[in-house]
Amino acid sequence: MAMFLALLFVMLTLAIATANTSPSNMHETCVDGNIGFVLQFNMYQNSCPEAEAIIFSWVQSAISVDPRMAASLLRLHFHDCFVNAILQGCDASVLLDDTDNFLGEKTAPPNLNSLRGFEVIDAIKSDVESVCPGIVSCADILATVARDSVVLVRGPSWEVEMGRRDSLSASKAAATNNIPGPNSTVTTLVAKFQSVGLTLNDMVVLSGAHTMGKARCTTFNSRLQEPPNSNGPDINLDFLQTLQQLCLDSNSDTTLAELDLVTPVTFDNQYFVNLLSGKGLLPSDQALLTQDDRTRQIVESYAQDQFAFFEDFKNSMLKMGRLGPLTGDSGKIRQNCRAIN
Repeated sequence: MAMFLALLFVMLTLAIATANTSPSNMHETCVDGNIGFVLQFNMYQNSCPEAEAIIFSWVQSAISVDPRMAASLLRLHFHDCFVNAILQGCDASVLLDDTDNFLGEKTAPPNLNSLRGFEVIDAIKSDVESVCPGIVSCADILATVARDSVVLVRGPSWEVEMGRRDSLSASKAAATNNIPGPNSTVTTLVAKFQSVGLTLNDMVVLSGAHTMGKARCTTFNSRLQEPPNSNGPDINLDFLQTLQQLCLDSNSDTTLAELDLVTPVTFDNQYFVNLLSGKGLLPSDQALLTQDDRTRQIVESYAQDQFAFFEDFKNSMLKMGRLGPLTGDSGKIRQNCRAIN
């Protein structure tokens, strides 16, 4: 029966790939141009059935020690996929360490002294390799870790598509230029998301990941300079004073602020509620409410309906996970996520 279902899945996938030949549909079923190789659910059901349980256990342990790690691990997947989705997307390039002959993405401005959780990925990879050597890619681990991190802080769950392989290279320049910054305008955000095939709605819903985690004061300095009488949708006066007290009286290079002061370690729709009251931490967050009527309407809808946010977030995470993966004979399965075999 299991073999019959697997065969049926392959036949349906091929039928869809043949019938739907528009660029958007081909992106869904032939994500990297290698016809016949697609991301799929339950990829390791037979080759490494323990993989997802091992990953979940490590993520659960890491978050129990450091609740902020949920946001950090989710962010790793985003920064991996968003580097250059046409040539090099969700391929674990972000995990590669620099060497004497190789410059990776970890020192790119959006990542330097910002990304964390690499040791958690190392532990997961080592454990999985001990059970199923050479089977599970670092890129698939990142995608699964992102899902598990959301689930463990009361967010939605979804099945993760797998089948990615790991890159043999990285691009500091692409990471520098393509990952959206904390001071981006809505116009810039939309352009960067659309350049990799994601919509305006994807951009807003994925920004909702800022419902957990922290940011350095240096990333929202412009928010601290708001005039003291600017008590409106752009910034809340009490919120401004809280930020000024936190950041101006300390070392802003290292001081961290919660992205969501209300429920900082819970994945919920509070981020959007905060924006409506002028309490978005990053300039790029609050811009969603103040700079574009389209994004404002989406923010308002998610603030009112957490279920809708969760459903759209799941779908957008799956779309992001399909950005430029290496599949088939491309790339390889790294034994160590930090280095090329």
